[in-house]
Amino acid sequence: MPSALPIADPAPLDGALPASVAEGAEGRDFGVYLHVPFCRVRCGYCDFNTYTSDELRGAKRSDYASQAVQEVALARGVMDAAGLPERPVSTVFFGGGTPTLLPASDLVSMFDAVRDAWRIAPDAEVTTEANPDSVDLDYLMALGRAGFTRVSFGMQSAVPHVLATLERTHDPERVPLVVAWAREAGLDVSLDLIYGTPGESLDDWRRSLEHAIAQAPDHLSAYSLIVEDGTKLARQIRRGEVAQPDEDLQADMYELADELLGAAGFDWYEVSNWATTDAHRSRHNLAYWRGHDWWGVGPGAHSHVGGVRWWNVKHPAAYADRIMAGHSPAAGRETLDQETRRVERVLLQLRIREGISAGELGPQGRTAVAGLIADGLVEGASAVRGTIVLTRNGRLLADAVVRRLLDEG
Repeated sequence: MPSALPIADPAPLDGALPASVAEGAEGRDFGVYLHVPFCRVRCGYCDFNTYTSDELRGAKRSDYASQAVQEVALARGVMDAAGLPERPVSTVFFGGGTPTLLPASDLVSMFDAVRDAWRIAPDAEVTTEANPDSVDLDYLMALGRAGFTRVSFGMQSAVPHVLATLERTHDPERVPLVVAWAREAGLDVSLDLIYGTPGESLDDWRRSLEHAIAQAPDHLSAYSLIVEDGTKLARQIRRGEVAQPDEDLQADMYELADELLGAAGFDWYEVSNWATTDAHRSRHNLAYWRGHDWWGVGPGAHSHVGGVRWWNVKHPAAYADRIMAGHSPAAGRETLDQETRRVERVLLQLRIREGISAGELGPQGRTAVAGLIADGLVEGASAVRGTIVLTRNGRLLADAVVRRLLDEG
């Protein structure tokens, strides 16, 4: 089952935010994330807040869109009451789960609710995640007509035995079809890959990369497999049924990805993300890494506005109960102090191509930069200009670099 929510302060039943969230809001983008917590099957490695049909305990997929629409209306009222300025929505992202298990009309109605509540910026990025076996041309055309601009397909691998270990249900040969349909619908395309699956060789990974590149996507994400406690995969590894992912092999796979993607015209802009042009970077995810504002709609969704962060109750049935009672679905929240916000800026912004200003570092962190340059983890020329940017080796060891910059070891 999905991991537990953080422990923090209780959230008010009406969702009210302090007036402090309005300070400096004009300089922050505002996005909306809509979580669709449904999957046809639960993949063995997955720790996301998702539910199959037999886990819903009375909650109904068919009711979900109307519940999300109600939370959007609540969000608009809460933000108005807090004195936040009128800002158009710059990004909308439907994640999951598998959002495209719902009818296209449900996603459109949720998007229309966002449009009605806040207005959509003329150049807004509007994305949905999808599995290759969960959409067809008609579905994607309906999204394109409604104003969606982008689809992110969970390809994961092009190798059948790797997909089988991950318990993914699609045929890799379907990926070219759905990419072509998305193009016909006028949508930009991103492909998501996972590397380091038990039993996956470097040649397997090369095959997946080459297959993905051959589809000419605008954007590609490649994430190393992380074994999360409580998942089926973790239990299989503990019982010795499958091998623990090999960290050295995963490093080799990352380097191969960066090499092949660079040769194919993709530039890295975040540790695990590459795009063909700056315009095809995921603006929604960049808003997370840059600490902008977003409201997360749905069970277990997280939100952040002006230094206040909160998260919703996790189960769809509990979420439905809160929404139908007219209450905020927030389960808890925290207000970030200035030092916590600084630490998070270093942690998150160091992951992106633009890096972090040396001015965000403490004295010992600034002293550590010279050693990081000598170790080949930070770009020397950028550091001279006052910006800390990771090298390829630095990206492989990003967490260790962050610890050194934050004087933690």
